[in-house]
Amino acid sequence: MSVPTLKQAPRHENTRILGVGAYRPDVIVTNDDVCQWIDSSDEWIRQRTGIITRHRAPADVSVIDMAEGAAREALEKAGIEASQLGAVIVSTVTHPYATPSAAASLADRIGATPSPAFDISAACAGYCYGIAQADALVRSGAADYVLVVGAEKLSDVIDNTERTISFLLGDGAGAVVIGPSDTPGIGPSVWGSDGSKWDAIGMTGSMLDLRELVTTGKRPGALTDAEAAATDAALWPTLRQDGQTVFRWAVWEMAKVAQQALDAAGITADDLAAFIPHQANMRIIDEMAKQLKLPETVTIARDIADAGNTSAASIPLATHRLLQENPELSGGLALQIGFGAGLVFGAQVIVLP
Repeated sequence: MSVPTLKQAPRHENTRILGVGAYRPDVIVTNDDVCQWIDSSDEWIRQRTGIITRHRAPADVSVIDMAEGAAREALEKAGIEASQLGAVIVSTVTHPYATPSAAASLADRIGATPSPAFDISAACAGYCYGIAQADALVRSGAADYVLVVGAEKLSDVIDNTERTISFLLGDGAGAVVIGPSDTPGIGPSVWGSDGSKWDAIGMTGSMLDLRELVTTGKRPGALTDAEAAATDAALWPTLRQDGQTVFRWAVWEMAKVAQQALDAAGITADDLAAFIPHQANMRIIDEMAKQLKLPETVTIARDIADAGNTSAASIPLATHRLLQENPELSGGLALQIGFGAGLVFGAQVIVLP
């Protein structure tokens, strides 16, 4: 019995980023504002993290609202209609619903229905994970254009009195449109995870703990009764991190991943126009640049100073600002790398749109 040959979708040999969009909430939170809740100072926060301000979304602005703002600008910059999208990917860890996805709602809002839509939960590496998947979808012929969004409302999952991570975090969204290209515009992705450090960045409890709290009044998990009485964190799981473990891992291991991405793309640091790392901490950014031996000609994204750490949104937000402030970088090569809770990481060399 002969088996018919299956028809394959037309493939695209190369892909690139066609347009970048951003949404930054209007509320600005200064270090002095943060120090109302923790025993710290503007000077200490600047010296240790490089952060001066961060954006926070008001109660009536959701993850999807921010994603929509960024997506519409990215589509406009790319010259693409939402109806042309072959997939919508949203990376977020702060969409308040396990299901349905933020991506499905976003696709409906912007007019991308019936495009497939799905979320990625890969924390601060989520945007780079999305780029890897969008690149593969376009090159395989599964889609001609893919929208990738990183959107976070981290202010929903912080305890303002907690010192390990809360003062670092901000809200926002960044988006890009990926499409076919005559020449390579996205290098091979170097991505992975290290689950042995799963608890280095995490939450005070789970939704199961929250359900037990609501139904029994008991407070399971990390908080003592005294801590629970002093903070609203008992009513909702909030973020924590082992700062030293994360810092050492980011500085020593992620520079190796970044170098692997350069090697996979067949270029050296001297070929770069820009370096766009996850905006986790200015000291981490500086140390990675030093280990990569980046020449002075490479422009380094430092969006963290004004935006804080926005997790999955940080790289597209930083890219958006970099191109606004340095339009001459358009068409140059940029190394981007995301890393965070999981622990997970992802990196690519891209051509800036």
